[in-house]
Amino acid sequence: MSTAHKNLSVYNTNGLADMSEKRIAVVTAEWNEEVTFALRDGAIETIIKHGIKEENIINATVPGSYELSYGAQVFAQREDVDAVIAIGCVIQGETKHNDYINNAVAQGLTDVSLKYNKPVVFGVLTPNTYQQALDRAGGKHGNKGDEAGITALKMLSIS
Repeated sequence: MSTAHKNLSVYNTNGLADMSEKRIAVVTAEWNEEVTFALRDGAIETIIKHGIKEENIINATVPGSYELSYGAQVFAQREDVDAVIAIGCVIQGETKHNDYINNAVAQGLTDVSLKYNKPVVFGVLTPNTYQQALDRAGGKHGNKGDEAGITALKMLSIS
């Protein structure tokens, strides 16, 4: 379902396990920071709301979305981290750079998740315009950061 028909801040919490002892790293791209920091804040608020202790959240930044895979790997390899949420925003421009970056990040995060056998959540917006990004970072379509946060918790609940 496209986000034009779904509010990203509305989700189902059925089946969530106790999260009080879990530790999550949130790795956020600094590029498009007005968007990515709003996404990060949404993810952190959501995981705290559902039981992650504030002291069990690691908050880190990387320069851009392309660097999210390495940033996620730094934390995924740690035994004291149970999941990683990668937050970024790649806006389609006049060139095809977004295709290359989005594909590399999606594959990189998948590889990290499988290599370390733990959830690595793709919280990366891939909008056509800056306004679409804002609409999905706490605007009229909710906050994809909320969706990323609840995804991490759901994936930890099946681990």
